[in-house]
Amino acid sequence: MSDHAPPASSTETSSAAHGADDDLLVLIEDDGDVIAPPSITHNAWQILVVDDDADVHQATDMALRDLLIEGRPLYIHHAYSRQEAFALVQAHDDIAVMLLDVVMESEDAGLQLVGEVRHKLGREALRIVLRTGQPGYAPELETIRNYDINDYRTKSELTRVRLFTSLTTALRAYRQMRTHEQTRRGLEMVVRASTELSKLHGMQLFAEGVVNQLCALLGMRPEGLICAQAGLENSGDPARVIAAAGHYGELIQRPLDELGIPSVQAALEQCLRERRSLFAQGMVLYFATSDGRGLAAYIDHPDDLPPLDRHLVEVFCSSMSAGFENVLLYGRLVDQAYVDPLLRIANLNQFLQQLSRLTVAPTPLTVGVLDIDGFASINDMLGHEFGDNVLRAVSTRLHDGLGPHCHIARISADVFAALGPSHEVSGDTLQHLFSTPLQVSGQSVRISITIGLVRLDEHEERGPDLLKDAHLALKRAKLQQRGSTCYFSEEMGHAARARMQLLNSLRAATGSPQLFAVYQPKVDLQTGQAIGVEALLRWRQPDGTMVPPDKFIPVAEQAGLMMVLGTFVMHNACTQLKRLHDMGFTELTMAINVSQVQLREPDFIPLLANTLAETDVRPDAVELEITESMAAEDINLIRRRLEEIRALGLTVAIDDFGTGFSSLSVLRHLPAARLKIDRSFVAELDRDVSIARMVVNLGHSQGMKVIAEGVETEAQRNTLLALGCDEGQGWLYGKPMLPNDLVTWLQGNLHH
Repeated sequence: MSDHAPPASSTETSSAAHGADDDLLVLIEDDGDVIAPPSITHNAWQILVVDDDADVHQATDMALRDLLIEGRPLYIHHAYSRQEAFALVQAHDDIAVMLLDVVMESEDAGLQLVGEVRHKLGREALRIVLRTGQPGYAPELETIRNYDINDYRTKSELTRVRLFTSLTTALRAYRQMRTHEQTRRGLEMVVRASTELSKLHGMQLFAEGVVNQLCALLGMRPEGLICAQAGLENSGDPARVIAAAGHYGELIQRPLDELGIPSVQAALEQCLRERRSLFAQGMVLYFATSDGRGLAAYIDHPDDLPPLDRHLVEVFCSSMSAGFENVLLYGRLVDQAYVDPLLRIANLNQFLQQLSRLTVAPTPLTVGVLDIDGFASINDMLGHEFGDNVLRAVSTRLHDGLGPHCHIARISADVFAALGPSHEVSGDTLQHLFSTPLQVSGQSVRISITIGLVRLDEHEERGPDLLKDAHLALKRAKLQQRGSTCYFSEEMGHAARARMQLLNSLRAATGSPQLFAVYQPKVDLQTGQAIGVEALLRWRQPDGTMVPPDKFIPVAEQAGLMMVLGTFVMHNACTQLKRLHDMGFTELTMAINVSQVQLREPDFIPLLANTLAETDVRPDAVELEITESMAAEDINLIRRRLEEIRALGLTVAIDDFGTGFSSLSVLRHLPAARLKIDRSFVAELDRDVSIARMVVNLGHSQGMKVIAEGVETEAQRNTLLALGCDEGQGWLYGKPMLPNDLVTWLQGNLHH
């Protein structure tokens, strides 16, 4: 070493001591030998000597040579100015102690350096020992308090023993402060990692996040890390690599027993088998989960972890175990929400997501909805297990028959959906797929499918609207013929939107004055005298527009509003009948139309009896009208229900007779008192009277009265009289009227 001018840049030397008797600083003359500065060893304490006097540096080197403190050697950095010292501290964040001259290029250069180190670099743990060459000089108490000075000494005081004592005290304080800093920083990283990783729901993404956070915690690059997940217990599934970093990246999704790295494989298998972390060769961390599918993370970390780092790693593992548990739970929830449990393909929710995320595609796309014709019969005749196997076979046929760019989903019990290029998801392609029988449970099963399709390049809607329009096309196809295909058109869309608008308006009108009852007289064809009236529902919208019953009644039936509307009409009709009877029209009857929905309702008979009691009308004056088609659909149920109606004292009429396909058999089994000739046959009387004659004869043969509806001319009346028809109803006698208008008409009819 040189005892003359300081070098142009800092020099760094190392010293270690095994003990010496001489405790005085000895200045050794330069003997001409040059000692090369050694490299910093892994566990050496780093000391910075800051002084503008080269002799002080040389003397300090000699005093600290070969010295061990707390079992660790010393590595000494040298700086000869404030700027040089600042650069060294900035470059080395693990300098533990700084031996600092107060007066260098200026009287307060040392204190300026202390302020910069503390405030600019934030090195709170760095211990600072002030040294001064002026005997009797001591820093003021305010300086020590403001700058966190660990100790101060005159240069003449720093003998080997005193220097050792000062450094030992300073290094112990430094170690404690760094331990606290590392603990706080490590725990903050664990908390931050838990927060950040909670946003990652996929197991692979979460495992990769754990990899990166763990490496950050240990201060290493994520180059050598593998995360493996055990298979389900008793399932035979092998453990599998679910995340890897650096040069292990190509191992993702590989079974653990095919890893090809014996030492790493053995360590991971031992960790999963023993369900604990291992810190021997390398480091293998265990993350427990409640379903037994533990995870093991192998990290290339050749050195033993210090106790503090091991503690932080254990805290990290405990925290991340809960995170892995949440990811597994989230995975199960996603599976239940987006995967069909029987077929393990996309369900309705997932398919809707795919439709919502559609972007402009290079080739035209088509959405298809496929309904298995007669699937309920398959379940009823062959059992649900066989039906499930049919669904599996259909799913397999679609998966194998369509290209890899097509998405398949099961969106309801026996309805599948497909999304893909238009040349693959087409009527011809899909129908061809099912032109040959399916193999189900060793049997050949031939099925047909009805398909509704929507071309995306002709359709602006996305998401649920696409699927809704595909269903509209499917319904149109079913109306045409089972086993057919129909593409969605704008005309279907307009009709559906109009129907939906009508339904919404009808819902709003329910319970309001927009809906009201009118009454049309029924007369004896011979005398023209009124024998009764029929209650009819009308709907006047707020703008005054009248909506025809044949337009809104079918909508009400499909929307489940008929019970509400039917109850409204029945109560109003019975109330009006009571009013008419009280006014002296005691022989009048009230005909009320009843829908199939009402007859199937279990509470219909009690509701009817309650209405009769509330309005206090005679049951024999009330007649319920049902259509022939209603009776033909389930004649046994309808027959039982009509018997219950007659038991209350009411009568029954068959409306629209002759428009169905089983008139004779239906008529013979129904307990009806009146038969109505449909208005369509009355309108044809000038050209053909055969059907009207047949209805009159059939009704009379069954002991029924026969009434014709839609009588509008005297010619029609005369023809009906000639055929023997008993009663008539139509504009020839009176149109449907409001209650007050009806009373006026009835009063005039009495004097007719």
